[in-house]
Amino acid sequence: MPPQRLVHSPSLGRAAAALLLASAVAPSLSDARPPPAPSAAPTASAHDYRDNGYDYFVVGDPGAPRAAHTELGLALMGGGGSVDEAFRFIARRAGGGHIVVLGAAGDPGFDASDGKYGLGFAQRWGPVVSAETIIFHDRRAAFDPRVIAVLRGADGIFLMGGDQANYIRYWKGTPVQQMLDAHVRAGRPIGGSSAGLAILGQYSYGALDGGSMESRTALADPFDPGVTLEADFLHLPWMEGVVTDTHFSQRCRLGRLSAFVARLGADHPAQAILGIGVDERTALLVDADGIGRIAAGSSGSAWLLMPGKPARTLIKGQPLSIEDLRVLRVDQGGSIDLRTHAVAHASAETSVSIDHGKLTQESIASPIFLRASAPADESRRDDGRRHYARAGAGRREAGRPRQATASLAQRARAALVSSAG
Repeated sequence: MPPQRLVHSPSLGRAAAALLLASAVAPSLSDARPPPAPSAAPTASAHDYRDNGYDYFVVGDPGAPRAAHTELGLALMGGGGSVDEAFRFIARRAGGGHIVVLGAAGDPGFDASDGKYGLGFAQRWGPVVSAETIIFHDRRAAFDPRVIAVLRGADGIFLMGGDQANYIRYWKGTPVQQMLDAHVRAGRPIGGSSAGLAILGQYSYGALDGGSMESRTALADPFDPGVTLEADFLHLPWMEGVVTDTHFSQRCRLGRLSAFVARLGADHPAQAILGIGVDERTALLVDADGIGRIAAGSSGSAWLLMPGKPARTLIKGQPLSIEDLRVLRVDQGGSIDLRTHAVAHASAETSVSIDHGKLTQESIASPIFLRASAPADESRRDDGRRHYARAGAGRREAGRPRQATASLAQRARAALVSSAG
């Protein structure tokens, strides 16, 4: 069945123009009668649609020539709200060209506000020639030739928040993974917020157990089944040996990051392991030379965690004991050289030791080390689709008719104004 059309946007996209003549498309997620498939003629219009396990949104002219010059850059965003300068950083380094926004959902529902980041790049963070958004609903979309064509033409890429387990399940070992690696090898920028940041290091906390690991649990047993650490996913410059964490101070995640770096240090003793935790509404922007600085307008800090020696106790079922963990806080005016892990002008620094899962003394690390419990309304997906709209708002469940609606862009613009995660 042809893809279902949602709403018109200007110009035919690279993906639609080049590959809509691709062989048969998998059945639509809707049981409604779809409008005609987009024409492959060069004068046709690109438009939002859903098909083959993904939703597609477009703003601008994706058929226009790509940027003449791009520059490598990494935007590491902690989630919990937008930092405008981080998105402008991506747009500038993309040469004002074609931006691709990627997200993933664990359900088949349609959410009109998923196109909000594209509108943000077009209206607030650009100028950019176009912004295309793809929301993955399952793994098959990672093999769709139109999806790969969109990624191949990207001058800059942004990974939304949500659930990093979906990114790993849908993309690892697929052409999408290969295209993301190729994108940065070509000297083009990439950034991620919350779950999007969680997968940018060489190592990732995958959240593959379906929960969100609390520091107290990881410290009590660094081999708890929920401590799912991934390797060999993305391979970005300057991120070798790095594991990232998000919502850092607000969710007291220094304890769990300590367990992560202890595990990774034991698994890779010849490698210098670096933990990077980024606070909410904060971004660490890494230039092409590997120097990371806090973005203007950030509300918090980046925290760096460097183990000085192997863990003293790292045994399944037992609490973590480790000494000489170097903890540094970087604010505006400070920097981290990701090539050497050298830090300039740290706002604060200490060395901590953990004995049987507890800090041995009070320090700057104490307030962000662990918390008794997570708030009942907190979700690890709060920077993803559920963060942008009330439950069910702007969404249609699979199997129910979906109709093109003039309010799609209006809803996305309203979500853009309210908050960007």
